[in-house]
Amino acid sequence: MTFMNDRLADIVEARDPELLATGFTKTEGPVWHPDGYLMFTDFPNHRIHRILPDGRTEVIRENSGGTDGMTLDLQGRLVMCEYRNRCVTRMEHDGSITTIADRWKGQRLNKPNDVVGRSDGTLYFTDCNPVSEEQGVDIDHGVVYRVTPDGEVEVATLVVRYPNGIALSPDEDILYVSDSSYDMYILACDILPDGSVTNERVFANMTSDKDGKPDGMKVDVEGRVYCTGPGGTWVFEPSGGYVGTIRTPEIPLNVGWGGPDNRTMFFTTRDWRGEEASVYSIRMRTAGTRIPTD
Repeated sequence: MTFMNDRLADIVEARDPELLATGFTKTEGPVWHPDGYLMFTDFPNHRIHRILPDGRTEVIRENSGGTDGMTLDLQGRLVMCEYRNRCVTRMEHDGSITTIADRWKGQRLNKPNDVVGRSDGTLYFTDCNPVSEEQGVDIDHGVVYRVTPDGEVEVATLVVRYPNGIALSPDEDILYVSDSSYDMYILACDILPDGSVTNERVFANMTSDKDGKPDGMKVDVEGRVYCTGPGGTWVFEPSGGYVGTIRTPEIPLNVGWGGPDNRTMFFTTRDWRGEEASVYSIRMRTAGTRIPTD
């Protein structure tokens, strides 16, 4: 059952999620392609998959460097946070891979986790806490970065202890970042005309004793924020007020919008028992914000 209160019933159209694919280790990074298919990652197995319109699932990239979060850039190219390879990359139309970011001022990134793009071409991505000492640590804390339209890597904010999920408001004036540390909250930042951020503040608290932590996020066209977390996917009003929790059979790690009308929400998961992970979808009454492409 996907919801437990009348307020969620006004948002969620279908009561029960549809299982689209299963048998993975941990799924992440759902991205809907304009050509009509869903892409997602099997993070521990270093693969990127897609679900075709006929329901078949196929691998589109092996040895993905532990790709976690993904999005599309303005040219429709897949942007990938290669968690294990410590970089953000882009898949060109010919299938070749281009590195977008792997260092800031000569210092190597830690574990890029998730990414979102603005309509001006700016990319924002989260970089989690340091990798193991054996791999070498240049930056000893989590960072949210931005990649400018001309390719420069800049620090956006250092406020979040363990930055994870990331999303933009419909007008692209607010950047949201989830904190997966014991703080368990969502940060909101105002975006200035040059793409830098200011006025960092707590948007919503997600502290809970249920299994899960604040993780992937998306926003609908009315400004509601959907963040995977303890017990399911938490839904917040644009003011930060809690609406309810959408529950799926497995612990959700990330969400994405898609379908012809952008009213389908996709959920990537890990299994409650640690056995296998799946991809689900639920029809919503409100459309999600679209990934900007030219």
